[in-house]
Amino acid sequence: MTATHVPGVPVIEDGVLISTNPATGAEAGRVPVADEKAVVVAVERAREAGLWWQSLGFDGRKDRILRWRSLIVQRFEELAQLTTLETGKPNADAIVEAVAAVEHLDWAGRNAKRVLGPRKVRTRLLLAEHAGHLEYQPYGVVGVIGPWNYPIVTPIGPISGALAAGNAVVFKPSEYTPIVGQWLVDTFAEVVPEQPVLQAVHGLGDVGAALCRSGADKMAFTGSTATAKKVMAACAENLIPVVIEAGGKDALIVDADADVTAAAEAAVWGSMTNAGQTCIGIERVYAVAPVYDALVAQIVAKAGKLRTGEEIGPITMPKQIDIIRDHIEDALAKGGTAVLGGADAVQPPYVSPTVLVDVPADSREISDETFGPTLTVTKVADADEAIRLANDTPYGLGGAVFGKKNAIRIARRLRSGMVAVNGTLTFVGMGNLPFGGVGDSGFGRIHGEDGLREFARAKSITVRRAKSLLPSMTFERTPAQVSQIVKAVRLLYGRRS
Repeated sequence: MTATHVPGVPVIEDGVLISTNPATGAEAGRVPVADEKAVVVAVERAREAGLWWQSLGFDGRKDRILRWRSLIVQRFEELAQLTTLETGKPNADAIVEAVAAVEHLDWAGRNAKRVLGPRKVRTRLLLAEHAGHLEYQPYGVVGVIGPWNYPIVTPIGPISGALAAGNAVVFKPSEYTPIVGQWLVDTFAEVVPEQPVLQAVHGLGDVGAALCRSGADKMAFTGSTATAKKVMAACAENLIPVVIEAGGKDALIVDADADVTAAAEAAVWGSMTNAGQTCIGIERVYAVAPVYDALVAQIVAKAGKLRTGEEIGPITMPKQIDIIRDHIEDALAKGGTAVLGGADAVQPPYVSPTVLVDVPADSREISDETFGPTLTVTKVADADEAIRLANDTPYGLGGAVFGKKNAIRIARRLRSGMVAVNGTLTFVGMGNLPFGGVGDSGFGRIHGEDGLREFARAKSITVRRAKSLLPSMTFERTPAQVSQIVKAVRLLYGRRS
């Protein structure tokens, strides 16, 4: 690294993207930068490869996806070490992330045929002479733009669904984590050497924009809400459908009958894991008055044991440090109190765990995504107030509830795509559950059956199997037949029940 290079900030020199560790500045690797023409060429190659990939059928794709899964498992340590080098996150966090990615590959590979395969559809009585058939066909080429905070599991979500559905994928990793992204592509090529079914294109935001305009048939994006809007605008030029997983400001509600110790542990994990750089991370806690004091005390005790450079890694994107500092200072200036950490917790490239109480609702620490190891804890009168405050945000990604009697009912009332009851973040690890948000957190789903269908087009087919007794869709129908049709419809559907 030269003196002009800031650790962790991607640098392009002579057409090469250089990735470095945000804490030490150690080089993680170098990859060639793609220009607009190279992106188009990658998509054209992917289109041809996709036809071959589709021809393998569900069973052929399953075999290769599961072999890729097993290869990743065999190289867990290698992948984790590379992720730690590039992002700075603790090695154990990188291992857990890789484990979750393997779960999604396994589920998508094993279930694509059942979810997307051809099937007969029950015929309706008025068209009893026709058989109904439904199948899901791949789009062709899916573009995936991945994030830096979870460079393994997050892009594997759409990649696994797209591949299992029969698409080829062109993957643009974050410029902050290109080496992990290239590792995923290279290991897939070891299992599938015949065709470039999964390719990577590297660079800054202009490369992502080029991918949106490259002729890909669908795009999947994970990142900030602001960038998501730019991706949508670029895709709209050619009516390219998109799946968006954007920001979050997730809340944890702790009810009066909750296990306070378990809630405190989950709050600390949900807010501090990956140094708080988690889209589904817990940034706000709403605790009912009877448990509030005990909860705050336990959160402070547990979070106070975490050490920067060990359990808490560096802030991967250096410019995020200014946002975290601004949010903490704004919360304190508006009357909040730091019961752990505070403004002095920001010591680049690290931010120490910070817990804030009595933070007003108009503080940026409450309203905006912080993306750092900070947590606000707010006292509420009851669960209804907690739900109202938790929902008072344009975001709606995930959330959590701790309690016994009413926990599931509370979870259902949260305006979010996912909720964990008596746990935090757990839904991201279940391959059979859809993952995605509402509002400013995006739309569409990855993972689970909904995630598989997201990367395939529904194709409906009707097949005549007998002569029509009540022909309607023909100019040869008679007035008497039309009258019979009306009588039949009234008989079938005229009653209220």
